[in-house]
Amino acid sequence: QVQLVESGGGLVQAGGSLRLSCATSGLTFSTYVMGWFRQAPGKEREFVAAISRSGGGTYYDDSVKGRFTISRDNAKNTVYLQMNSLKPEDTAVYYCAADRQYFSDHLSSIGRDYDYWGQGTQVTVSS
Repeated sequence: QVQLVESGGGLVQAGGSLRLSCATSGLTFSTYVMGWFRQAPGKEREFVAAISRSGGGTYYDDSVKGRFTISRDNAKNTVYLQMNSLKPEDTAVYYCAADRQYFSDHLSSIGRDYDYWGQGTQVTVSS
């Protein structure tokens, strides 16, 4: 059974930092591109960042570029999202997702390309 479990969310003031983690089990982690998405109340789910299977390639939405960093530890089957200089508009439920890749590292920003999802963790940034 595949499981993705996010943690690390919480309440932080604008300008602060949080580090999200997504621990996975039941899958061969190193064969999956991993992504982070978020959904704010009343809004569509949106792409945040993705990372290649080896961790050597990353892709960010323009809204978080330079502030957020995605990374992974294949020995721990875990992907991370370091979020700095947080803004109130970053408030959302953050989800990690796994995209099985057989031959290449296509870093997709499209949610339906991902095979597995976590349950989400709430991030609230106060002004």
